[in-house]
Amino acid sequence: METLFIEIAYASSDKQVVKSLSVPQNCNVEQAILASNILAEFPEINLTVNAIGIFSKKVTLTTPLQKGDRIEIYRPLTIDPKQARRMRAKGKKNKL
Repeated sequence: METLFIEIAYASSDKQVVKSLSVPQNCNVEQAILASNILAEFPEINLTVNAIGIFSKKVTLTTPLQKGDRIEIYRPLTIDPKQARRMRAKGKKNKL
């Protein structure tokens, strides 16, 4: 049986990991994530909640994989991007 070489990437607030692995040719996203054991390393990942993508394009857990894919597991934002911009701008004004 032919195999595919892929990567799985996840970043918590203090650590980032990119795992390389080979999976069967007919493997889907969920099967690859489970095979990588990344869920044991990061128990906060919930596949029913966290968004998943391949090279920044959102996909479902049943999406079939292709050679060289990089599965990305996204975590929820800790702060609204607009609020973060406001806070940075406010900090710069205080330094002037």
